[in-house]
Amino acid sequence: MKRPEPAPLRTVDMPVPHWRALDRARRRADVLRSTTGRLATLAGGGAAATGLFTGDFTGAFLLATAALSSAGVGTLRVWKPDGHQRATATVLYLLPGAGLAALLAAEQVVPGIHWGEALGLTTWLIGTWVARPARLARQMMSPRPVAVPETGLAVVQEPVADHPAAEWWARTVAVEGGVAPGTALEAIERTGETSMRAVIRSTVAGQPVPEISIRRLSALMDVPEDAIGIGPVPRRGASVRLLTVGQPDEDASPEAVWAKRIAPLAMPGTVLTSARSGRPATETTDPEG
Repeated sequence: MKRPEPAPLRTVDMPVPHWRALDRARRRADVLRSTTGRLATLAGGGAAATGLFTGDFTGAFLLATAALSSAGVGTLRVWKPDGHQRATATVLYLLPGAGLAALLAAEQVVPGIHWGEALGLTTWLIGTWVARPARLARQMMSPRPVAVPETGLAVVQEPVADHPAAEWWARTVAVEGGVAPGTALEAIERTGETSMRAVIRSTVAGQPVPEISIRRLSALMDVPEDAIGIGPVPRRGASVRLLTVGQPDEDASPEAVWAKRIAPLAMPGTVLTSARSGRPATETTDPEG
């Protein structure tokens, strides 16, 4: 009886956190390798140009080329991954050194200075400088680390109150670079047809409400500057400010009208304690009387 084959394991994706110090070190090492490659290309071009005139240093140049190419392949991560990619990366990395060695050997075979040697030197120098096969090989095996943008600590915003004015404030005024960043609008109260008041609160614990430009706020709200007021909240600290917009409507209750308009002129010192409204009674005659 054959045993049932076990079910394949599920693939689990685990995000690897970025270590900023390690990423910065890898980017600096990548820049250093790039600069070293440029210098090596210039040195190889200089060696080939010297070989056009004398062969006294050709042996030393060939040994240096072989040593540098071997050391570069040794430091290349040829063990990961396997297969054709590793072989391709190895060939690409050895290509500049092999081309330079072939050029140095050809200079010793051809007597004197031949135009083909100059053409070969120019082709090798330009091709290596532009294509950069060794750098391409290293990037195939070890991709260049991507720069992770530095992000500061974000202020945890509380949920915006379910009020159109509070939502507009959070979306327009309290944004970074806005009139009042890091603030929230709460305790919104309508005081008239075209007036309101509210409390501006700092969303950063222990920090005061920033200085708010009434001119900029007036432009955002399309309200005259003299109709906007920002001041302290009674018995509260600097983390909150009182915002008033427009002039509150006068109290039209009978008690307020009596105290402001009637009592000072007609009956000073009196107070209206209650008022009743309704139709006045009309006299009627009893039809049987």
